[in-house]
Amino acid sequence: MNLDHACDCHIHVYEDGFPLAASATFTPPRAPASAYREVQRALGFSRAIVVQPTGYGFDNRCTLSAIAQLGDGARGIAVVAPNITDNELHRLHEAGIRGVRFMMLAGGVLPWDALETMSARIAPLGWNINLQLDGHTLPQHEAMLARLPSKLVIDHLGKFLAPVTRESEGFASLCRLLDGPRCWIKLSAPYESSRSGAPTFDDVSWLFSTLSARFPERGVWASNWPHPNVKPVPDDKQMLDWAMLLADNDDIRRKILVENPAELYGF
Repeated sequence: MNLDHACDCHIHVYEDGFPLAASATFTPPRAPASAYREVQRALGFSRAIVVQPTGYGFDNRCTLSAIAQLGDGARGIAVVAPNITDNELHRLHEAGIRGVRFMMLAGGVLPWDALETMSARIAPLGWNINLQLDGHTLPQHEAMLARLPSKLVIDHLGKFLAPVTRESEGFASLCRLLDGPRCWIKLSAPYESSRSGAPTFDDVSWLFSTLSARFPERGVWASNWPHPNVKPVPDDKQMLDWAMLLADNDDIRRKILVENPAELYGF
């Protein structure tokens, strides 16, 4: 399959010289943009989405530096204060930012009550809300998420932090959101939800198979490099091979790797 313009839709960059925020919950690995370049070459990809790490809080300088280093094939997701000015949003857009990250687990700095207002502010820019949460809590927030005016991207197969089945309410909620007009799912990081573990992640592989087949135009793939706090560190090529084995056909694979990211992040 031709991988021209394939996109890794979730990476983090940690560089020397950028101090961690007081809200940081762990010391991250050193993971400069130059090291990711090697990963990108090994995967055969040309595009990447740099997601602001929780450890830097509202200071997006490292993420913006990484986008600049990675060049025209890079876009980013920022973490911005609720009172950010419109001028600053436009400045970030010019620098390659295409969304705002809401981390609803440890280390996150934006609250639920800021999400709807932020969605309305970024919708005219074509940005998305990048949401990470325990997928089992989706039913509590589904009504609000369904009415967001901006795009919504949910991380890591829903990141179910307890065992999940096809009958789980969280999975049903995720599917209803994906049936709507503005929701996408990152078909990534199965280790965040799996109990059986590598290399086949048998207890959650059905999530990838089901979501990619049912919502072929709403899934994107991501490495989650450098896999913060995951031991042992996954092999990125093996993670990609796992995903491509589960995708039903080359048409779906191309949508996940090329076409859907291009639409979602404005390449």
